[in-house]
Amino acid sequence: MTALLAAASARSAAAGNAASSDRGVIHQIFVDLGFASDRAHTAQIYLAGPLRILLIVVIAAIASRLVRRLSGRMVKSLRLVSPLIGTTPRGADRIRTLTGVFASLFRAIIWIVALLTILGQLDINLGPFVATATVIGAALGFGAQTLVKDFLSGVLILAEDQYGIGDHIIVGTGPTATSGTVESVNLRVTRLRALDGVVYYVPNGDIRTVGNDTATDSQALVDVVVPLGTDLAAAGASAEAAAVSMASEEAWRDVIIGRPLFAGVQAASESGVTIRVMALTRPGQHYRTARELRMRILEQLRRDGVAWAGAGG
Repeated sequence: MTALLAAASARSAAAGNAASSDRGVIHQIFVDLGFASDRAHTAQIYLAGPLRILLIVVIAAIASRLVRRLSGRMVKSLRLVSPLIGTTPRGADRIRTLTGVFASLFRAIIWIVALLTILGQLDINLGPFVATATVIGAALGFGAQTLVKDFLSGVLILAEDQYGIGDHIIVGTGPTATSGTVESVNLRVTRLRALDGVVYYVPNGDIRTVGNDTATDSQALVDVVVPLGTDLAAAGASAEAAAVSMASEEAWRDVIIGRPLFAGVQAASESGVTIRVMALTRPGQHYRTARELRMRILEQLRRDGVAWAGAGG
């Protein structure tokens, strides 16, 4: 019994010596202020934890203030702005929107980490939190890969301002390409309306190649097939004259940019020779302009009798 008491006394003395030898910053400050060592140690015990928590909160607050600026720089670094296009009001609005989204996300992460760190300072067991986060992360990793892919692709589409509402785009290449007018675009899916009225919902993660007909000024290309033996110089002059006359009209003056021109022969076959007329138009106006130009050129060739001069002779 005496031996047990002696051992307990020895352990208590060792603990006391260890406590007295624990000279942290707070302990040293109180000692320098004239307090006894045991009282300085007591002050360190009661003040160290709250001061650590206060420091964590201050660091989290500073980081949350800086995160919006960092988010803005990150989003701007994702943009692909052509020097021929420059920035647009729509692109600037999207940058502000994505910056706010990323800033909110990063702030949530910062404060979650700060909360878990504070709970650790309070000696609260974080095992259940870690296990729950692991299970949720595994579920998202295996079950939501497509959604994550769509989300990341949507972020790049919006950040780079690849297309917007009202633009006519072509998704994909070859026979599987889908074209239509963009009716809505968000972080997950793009909705297109084709010329026949069919609405397509295209997940952003499936978009690998996209062409935008309305991003910049468009080009109306009109190909007309004339019979073999046609005077091609005269046919080209008549076609160009019809296009120039149309461009000078009041209704088309703000649609067609510059002077249309005859682009020469594009192809020749047994069925005839293909000639082309080109006209630069405002964004998205090339289909409408090409339809009207084609009708006027054919009518002009018919009136001049050029396309059939010597044909079959």
